[in-house]
Amino acid sequence: MRSATGRGLVPAALRALPWTPVLLVLAIASFSCVVLFSAAGGSLKPWALNQGVRVIVFLCMALALSRVSERMLQIAAFPLYGLFLLLLFGVEMVGAVKGGSQRWLDLGFMELQPSEMMKVAIVLATARFFSLLPASQLRTVAALWPAAVLMGLPVGLVMLQPDLGTALMIAGSAATVTFLAGLPLRLYIGAALALAAAAPIIFSTMHEYQRNRVLIFLDPESDPLGKGYHISQSKIAIGSGGLFGKGYLQGTQSRLDYLPERQTDFVFATMAEEWGLAGGLYLIACFFLFIGWGMRVAGRARTKFARLTAAGLATTIFFYVAINLMMVMGLAPVVGIPLPLVSYGGSAVMTVMICLGILMAIERDSRVGARV
Repeated sequence: MRSATGRGLVPAALRALPWTPVLLVLAIASFSCVVLFSAAGGSLKPWALNQGVRVIVFLCMALALSRVSERMLQIAAFPLYGLFLLLLFGVEMVGAVKGGSQRWLDLGFMELQPSEMMKVAIVLATARFFSLLPASQLRTVAALWPAAVLMGLPVGLVMLQPDLGTALMIAGSAATVTFLAGLPLRLYIGAALALAAAAPIIFSTMHEYQRNRVLIFLDPESDPLGKGYHISQSKIAIGSGGLFGKGYLQGTQSRLDYLPERQTDFVFATMAEEWGLAGGLYLIACFFLFIGWGMRVAGRARTKFARLTAAGLATTIFFYVAINLMMVMGLAPVVGIPLPLVSYGGSAVMTVMICLGILMAIERDSRVGARV
């Protein structure tokens, strides 16, 4: 009897999983391993094998997270935000320095980048705040200043690391949640105008390398062999791929080391050289379907907290993809944002898998609530 029951439970548990996003994630990650194999000169090491293992481990974590109830997410929202805010303070005091940036905490067995986890924590905390706020106070100062503090503290700490790209993502995710919560549009228009007016001051306070990135973005041909080398080689790699690419393991920009950061920030250029426009459209379509699923989860959610959280997490993944693609194509300054599930590295994979797990948890609660 026990074995028969067990055989009946396993298929039921598998059928209950939202297979569409899981298969999309696996499709993107598998293609990433293929690209990283080529980027390493036809070798599983040092990138493809490690990336595959990380994806499997973090996917298991996402499946476990999908069993968490929405109530537990609500309870954990503010404590998680507080924890990662403290860790960001810890980075400023004892963080490890790499490449001129202080972004990591060395825990001995691993290096933790708290700013990555803050991308998720800021969405949960902001969504929780607006779910608790009475509707009558939504368009008052009582709604504005706490949301500004929630967003401003981590953004300021991440800017000190310095990490402009991650700071922009944290701010963008929080701003998306506040907008969807119902704050007046005039506030966003006013904030945009204020930023535009303050742009010269902000530019003058940037680090020199950040100012150089902005100047190179405005005029990439001014120093093609120096500060503009990354983006120039990226555009050459993408353009040389044509419609269907040069062929697998035939890319010259990456294999001859012309393309810097070919396995991380500029992995899309590595892919496009060998797979062409067809490979690029494949990745974009997979991400489009994945993000679209996340927004449908938000639309079907039963509570305000769930709706705002799901929409905020889906938007976070969108920002990852949009900023990276604009960056490698020369449509935005180089800000060090990886292409999620494709670029080599554990932090972005972990963040996206946590987003996946929470979205699956919200979808499961919505299905259960609809049956009740």
